[in-house]
Amino acid sequence: MLELKKVRIDKWLWSVRLFKSRSMATDACKSGKIKLKGTSLKPSFLITKGEIIEVKKNGFNLTFKVNQIIEKRVSAVLAAPCFDDLTPLDELNKYKEWFVGKSGAEFRERGEGRPTKKERRDIDDFKEMYFDEDEI
Repeated sequence: MLELKKVRIDKWLWSVRLFKSRSMATDACKSGKIKLKGTSLKPSFLITKGEIIEVKKNGFNLTFKVNQIIEKRVSAVLAAPCFDDLTPLDELNKYKEWFVGKSGAEFRERGEGRPTKKERRDIDDFKEMYFDEDEI
């Protein structure tokens, strides 16, 4: 199998599953959210093995080292060895703090509709009684 030397940055970001679609990766490049050594990259920039890229995604600053060049989207298991996550620990902690407590919404039986004002107050009172305010 022929190993690639270079590939477009937008194509690589999509291939290794850092973005859900190639157009999202392209838009991130165009808006200056993908950087190499502090310089914003165009979607057509050709990335090579060993380069360290900075990705700003959902308000988080992520850093990745390119280990392998691929241009076709692969499964998450095959994509994992293609890059190393070099994101600083404080940024990872920021992500974990943001993500904690992001469970699904409260469940209501089908057909019951939205809670009334009284039911909403009862729900809030229950949450205050059993959870810290930080967890709500």
